[in-house]
Amino acid sequence: MMLLIDSGNSRIKLGIVQDQVEEGLPRLATAALDNRDVPGVQAWLTALEQPVTQAWGVNVAGAEQQQRIERVLADHGIAIRWQRAQVRTGWLRNGYRQPELLGADRWASMVGVVARMGGAGRPFVLACFGTATTIDIVDDQGLFQGGMILPGPALMRHSLSTGTAELPLVSTASTLFPTDTHAAIATGVAAAQAGAFARQCHLALHQYGQWPAMYACGGGWHDVEVETRRLVADLLPASDGSTNAIEFLSHPVLDGLAFMASH
Repeated sequence: MMLLIDSGNSRIKLGIVQDQVEEGLPRLATAALDNRDVPGVQAWLTALEQPVTQAWGVNVAGAEQQQRIERVLADHGIAIRWQRAQVRTGWLRNGYRQPELLGADRWASMVGVVARMGGAGRPFVLACFGTATTIDIVDDQGLFQGGMILPGPALMRHSLSTGTAELPLVSTASTLFPTDTHAAIATGVAAAQAGAFARQCHLALHQYGQWPAMYACGGGWHDVEVETRRLVADLLPASDGSTNAIEFLSHPVLDGLAFMASH
């Protein structure tokens, strides 16, 4: 079996490739653990019914975390191929000034979308709401045009709590007209995230003459989903004004790694 690893700043996501399904994507058995829970990775591997024969991964959590993961894998006789951003993977091309400096997780997640779409012809915007939020644009010819990075929803809330004397750390839902401090913070964070996403979608519309396909992923999506769907629906042409226009992807990085491994 093949193991896929997405080692992020907050979580480790694991996937086992099972078989091919529609849209050219493999079916994955997945798990998500706190990134400090390396013993949990050990336990998860031990519980597998069949041995892992190879592993592909990306790591953005630093060299020490990479070494901890490698030690666990070595205990199971597994060697891992760590991936970095490439100049090209499939029909996706890297437009970064220095392609190798693009985050490996960002590249893998875009590759995952590419595997899902099957071919160029429509631009897309991919927003990953994690510890950091990244919002990337790929044009209708498959060229990654660039993207933005901003603090993720939880990091925004935490910065207000730790950087001020009296503002609390909140977990309240956003609302149209906040009438208390908790709602004001939650709404401000959601609006900032949604506004950044809408900006990139609107930019893609003007740049390429068509509304992009829109994808979201990451654990922070539930904090900003309502506000983002509302704002995007307001911006969409009347004929395309569905609040379901944004598709949530559970594990695009793992999908991208599976695509890389199979190609």
